[in-house]
Amino acid sequence: MNGETKKVYKIVLTGGPCGGKTTGQSRLCTFFENLGWKVYRVPETANVLLSGGIKFSELSDNEVHTFQENLLRCMLQLEDTYFELGKSCDQNCLIICDRGAMDVAAYISSDKWELIMKKAGFNMVDLRDNRYNQIIHMVSAACGAEDFYTIGNHSSRTEDVSLAKSLDFKASASWIGHPYFNVIDNSSDFENKICRMIATVCQNLGIDTVDRLAPNSKKRKWLVKYLPNDELFPPFQDFEVVHNYLKTNKNNMQARLRKRGQKGHWNYTHTIRKPKVQGQVIEVKKQLSHEVYSNMLEHKDEAHNPIYKKRRCFIHCNQYYQLDIYCKPCHKRCEGLILLETYSILEGQELLDCLPKFLDIEAEVTGNAEYSMFNLSLVEDWDMSNNFCQ
Repeated sequence: MNGETKKVYKIVLTGGPCGGKTTGQSRLCTFFENLGWKVYRVPETANVLLSGGIKFSELSDNEVHTFQENLLRCMLQLEDTYFELGKSCDQNCLIICDRGAMDVAAYISSDKWELIMKKAGFNMVDLRDNRYNQIIHMVSAACGAEDFYTIGNHSSRTEDVSLAKSLDFKASASWIGHPYFNVIDNSSDFENKICRMIATVCQNLGIDTVDRLAPNSKKRKWLVKYLPNDELFPPFQDFEVVHNYLKTNKNNMQARLRKRGQKGHWNYTHTIRKPKVQGQVIEVKKQLSHEVYSNMLEHKDEAHNPIYKKRRCFIHCNQYYQLDIYCKPCHKRCEGLILLETYSILEGQELLDCLPKFLDIEAEVTGNAEYSMFNLSLVEDWDMSNNFCQ
């Protein structure tokens, strides 16, 4: 840590149904891991319990009350386990809680919540204000982005738009009073909504995100001729990355799995890239366990090769970069391929002047279909394939 005080930062991602919480958690995790942080993700306790066969429609009022009381106790114990790991970690540590203690209050009456608090000996200041560093409420698509509201991505989601609006309001109301409570609404497109969410966390932590999260920032990509010696790079983090494409039921939808890690420790992500809605391409990302990842991997699309990369993340001249070095085994079109990516609001010569001078950049390939990972992974030669995506 070079003499700096280690940070353990605990946030809650909450919100109504279909607000971007799942994708936001995945993107936030990747963003901070790229900065060299350790990231822990506390699973949503209600989902863990409900997956065991509990159905609210079959519970009496007393059983619902008992369930919510035990849910809160279970949640706090689960969080404490991760909080203790964060304290013992030798890196800066971000702990993302999928909902938090006050979300329980959103689903029961105020008098029953008061009973739970009194019985357990809790108080609002400790439970709401002192337990977490920051609360982020991701507003449901049902509130202002109804065309994007869907229940198709969540196995336990059954809420219609009206109910989703009600739950969103109750969830936000339960956290009012926390000193660092941020509401991320639907005033922008989904990509910028996610970027705004990450930016609020970085702002509270004093992390300069430069152009990467700016509303008018664009993803840019360049072809690099060769990988220079490590000594020429500023401080960097290297990750092993494996991508596999999955079979889908729709021709215009892409699904892929990502395995990403360091020193034998991995995290797993499932991404679905959907067709455009009102001009927006929607990507839904979800963190997976190793077991779920392994099961889904059985459905990989044999029309695509796995993609193996070394991903190097670094900051140069206050600009954040990712360098993807494609590795064997791979199609011959990927051999020796190195691609540099960043997000920037700059254009033309001003952007070129900011690129790392220690890299021999051959050409910009932003938007070039020949450098999309989907096309690079195709087993068939492109001139013989009907699957090449423009």
